[in-house]
Amino acid sequence: MDGTDPSRRTVVVTGGTRGVGAGIAEAFVRTGARVVACARRPPEVPAPGCEFVPVDLRDTVAVHELFAGLDRLDVLVNNAGGTPYGLLGERDAERHARVIELNLTVPLTASLAARHHLAAARGSIVMIGSVSGARPSPGTAAYGAAKAGLDSLARTMAVEWAPEIRVNTLVLGMVRTELSALHYGDEEGIAAVGATVPLGRLAEPREIGEAAVFLASDAAAYITGSSLLVHGGGERPAFLDAATVNKEA
Repeated sequence: MDGTDPSRRTVVVTGGTRGVGAGIAEAFVRTGARVVACARRPPEVPAPGCEFVPVDLRDTVAVHELFAGLDRLDVLVNNAGGTPYGLLGERDAERHARVIELNLTVPLTASLAARHHLAAARGSIVMIGSVSGARPSPGTAAYGAAKAGLDSLARTMAVEWAPEIRVNTLVLGMVRTELSALHYGDEEGIAAVGATVPLGRLAEPREIGEAAVFLASDAAAYITGSSLLVHGGGERPAFLDAATVNKEA
């Protein structure tokens, strides 16, 4: 891949072609950065100003070739991930292992492949984590386990790779994307789920993007090994609604 303006930052967003990843890529484009989104399939609607590079992120050789082809790299956003719903006993160990691979091993592989460029630029890595990594996640157990591991990985990476590379994690709650209907149902269902969040709604991908831009910016120059919760206040504890105490007292 040919470089452009040498003064521009180069940002790679894995899984940056839709949903949260697209929101992150577009946020960095707005900063004037050169943004490279990589995924297995091209976006249905290409984001203006964002380059697309096809790559299977589970293919270690292909991942190393991707980063070797860059002239520079200032920011890596490890966003690729996700999982279908399925209780532990409904799937075999191999299926669960693939979820862990995508959500934990892939970010590690990409970070290792990007390390040389990032160190030269004194750049940063932003991991995209999830509240599922800090609470029980029935139906997405392997995903939650992987995200818990990702947070731990980021903290250790931040210590080992300092001071050249900063490493932080965005811990996401529920985000409204084109796949929201698969998880929450129709508009009424999405609104009902959003109402369980203290801020009263799901996050928008652009808001996740702005948080990622902050963590990668000079404004966060002394922030590393941290986890930034972007979850609208989290989840209202169920016991508050179940309690029988006088709620008007």
